[in-house]
Amino acid sequence: MSQQSLQTKLVSVVQHVDQHGSSVPPIYQSTTFKIGSLEDDASQPYDYTRSGNPTRTVVQHQIGKLYDVDAAQVLAVSSGMTALDVILRALVLTHKSRVPTIIAGDDLYGGTQRLLTHLESRNHARVLHVDTANYDAFVELFKQQEHVDCVLLESPTNPLLKVADLPRLTHFIKSSNDACLVAIDNTMMSGMLCNPLKFQCDVVYESATKYLNGHHDIMAGIVVTRTPKMAQEIYFMVNSTGSGLSPFDSWLLVRGLKTLGVRLYQQQHNAMVLSHWLENSCGFVDKKGVKGSPRTRFVGLKSHPQFELHKSFNSGPGAVLSFETGSYEHSRRLVSSRKIKIWAVTVSFGCVNSLISMPCKMSHAAIDPALRQERDFPEDLVRLCCGIENIADLQNDLLEAMIDADIIELRDEGKTIYNKLNGHIATNTVGQGKLPNIYEEFFSQDLVERGSILTSRAKL
Repeated sequence: MSQQSLQTKLVSVVQHVDQHGSSVPPIYQSTTFKIGSLEDDASQPYDYTRSGNPTRTVVQHQIGKLYDVDAAQVLAVSSGMTALDVILRALVLTHKSRVPTIIAGDDLYGGTQRLLTHLESRNHARVLHVDTANYDAFVELFKQQEHVDCVLLESPTNPLLKVADLPRLTHFIKSSNDACLVAIDNTMMSGMLCNPLKFQCDVVYESATKYLNGHHDIMAGIVVTRTPKMAQEIYFMVNSTGSGLSPFDSWLLVRGLKTLGVRLYQQQHNAMVLSHWLENSCGFVDKKGVKGSPRTRFVGLKSHPQFELHKSFNSGPGAVLSFETGSYEHSRRLVSSRKIKIWAVTVSFGCVNSLISMPCKMSHAAIDPALRQERDFPEDLVRLCCGIENIADLQNDLLEAMIDADIIELRDEGKTIYNKLNGHIATNTVGQGKLPNIYEEFFSQDLVERGSILTSRAKL
C-alpha cells in the first residue's frame, strides 16, 4: 500500500473512537473524569484536565503525524511562548551549581527576546546573541564558551527572513557537545514545510496560533521532542503549572490542521506572486552595497542571498515577506493608510486573512531602539503576511495604500508603476499572466522568469 501524504493524514483522525460513532471528535469539556474503581484507578487514562484530556490527546496525535513521531513525544500548550517557557524551565534552567548559557539569534521574535531578557536580568540565564545565518560567527562564539547549555534557533527569522543552516549548525553543536539542547522555533515554516527533528534537533516548538490553526481564533503552542523521556520532563512542568491546551482550543486546532495543506499552498502562492511584483514592478529591489536602499525580503525570491540554502532543507518558502521603502515616514504612512481595506493592520501571521505591520512600531517595539540599530534592524521595514485571498485583490489594495502614502504613482492609465522614492518604473503586472504551481515556482524559478511580462525602462 502506498504511503499516505501528510495532507491526507491530517484530514483523517483515525485514532478517535466515540461510543456514538461521531465522524468528528467531540469536545470533552470536562474538568474531571470519574474513576471506574478505587482498586484499579491506574487503568483510568484521565482524571483531571490539567493533567490530560481526550480532546488534547487527539490534537497531540495529529501533531505527531505532522512531525512523524509518536504522540507521546508531543505536548499541546496554551501558546507558543508557553511552549518556549516550559522547554527552558524543564530542560535548561535546572543547573544548581551555575547559571546556564543560552545562545540565540540576533533577529528573534519579540516575545522570545522579551523572555530571554527577563531571564538574564534576574541572573537565571546568561544569554548570548549572534547572527545564526553566519555559520562561522556562530561557531566562533560557541567555541569561546566554557559551556553552552542551550541553542535557540529560528529559520527563516522573523521579520528579516535570514536563513540559518539548521542541519549544519545542529550537526556542529551535537558533535561538539551532545548535552547541549538544540531547540528550534519552527513557526515560520510549520511541520508541513520543515521537520528539524530529521537533523538531530532535540526539541521543536511552534506557535500553533499561526499556520497550524490558521484562523486566529485560538492561542496555542506545540512542543515536539526527539525522545519520549524529554517529553516526560516537559510534561511534568506542563502538568505542574496547568499550561496544557484547553479542550475547546484543542478541538479548534484539530479542525484547523485539516486544512493546513490547502491554506499553506494558497498563502505561499500569494507570497510568491506578491514578492516578485514588489521587487520587479514596484521597485523595492536591493541595490548591492547601498545601505538603506529599498529591498524585498523573501526566501522564495531568487535574489535572496540564501535562496538555495533554504531550498536545501525546506519544502516551501512560507508566506511571510517584508520590504523596505527606503523611508521611515513613507512606511509609516503606508501602514497607517485608510486606503487599506483587505490587509489587516495587526501583528502575528499564518491566518487565512492577510496582515500588514510595521515591526519597529508593533511586534518588535519592545526591543530597545538602540539594540535594533545595533542589529541593523531597518526602521522602515514593512512586514506582509499573506492569507488566502485573491492575489490581484491583495495587490490592488496594497497599491492603493502605496499611492496614498505618496510612494507609488500609476501612469499610462494604470499600466505603468512609477516608484516616486527611487525612480523605478515598470509595467504593472497585476492580474496578468498565468499563475504557475507554487512548488514548481519555488523549486524552478525559470517558470517565474519565463512568465514575467515585466518591461523595465530607464529612470525618468
